[in-house]
Amino acid sequence: MTDFRSVEAAEFRLAMRNLASGVAIVTTGMETTRRGLTVSSVTSLCMDPPCLLVGVNYSSETHAAILANGRFGVSLLGRGQEDLAMRFAGGAKGVDRFETAPWEQGVLDVPLLEPAIGALECVLHHHQRVGTHGLFIGRIVATRGGSGDPLVNFQGSIHALPLS
Repeated sequence: MTDFRSVEAAEFRLAMRNLASGVAIVTTGMETTRRGLTVSSVTSLCMDPPCLLVGVNYSSETHAAILANGRFGVSLLGRGQEDLAMRFAGGAKGVDRFETAPWEQGVLDVPLLEPAIGALECVLHHHQRVGTHGLFIGRIVATRGGSGDPLVNFQGSIHALPLS
């Protein structure tokens, strides 16, 4: 299987534009050490134990912070939170990203977006580096439900899905 070449990054990116994926903010840390970023690479992994998988660019300060803290939160974004998604995608840096929205500390002392349509708290179960990204498998220890139309990344833009 190693005889096959990989597709070019641009070709891969173009193909993946057609896969709609949820938009979330992954966070860790407390007070001045809070870090977070927008991701669309979150997926349910298994139910026993309940785990999810999230991909984070290795060069991100959030990647190092999750490894250092051993825990992270995932806030699922909904309609009206497009600006916040863009802020955490690169519009601000470090702890400044948290200034424009209300946050609470979860049971694991990770920041969770108060008006998120859902939130999960994870302890780090496993980490694996693959290319430019770290894959974090988090064992879910707490969840919080909510409601609203979810944000999705599709065709290179963020859209709100109507539920009805």
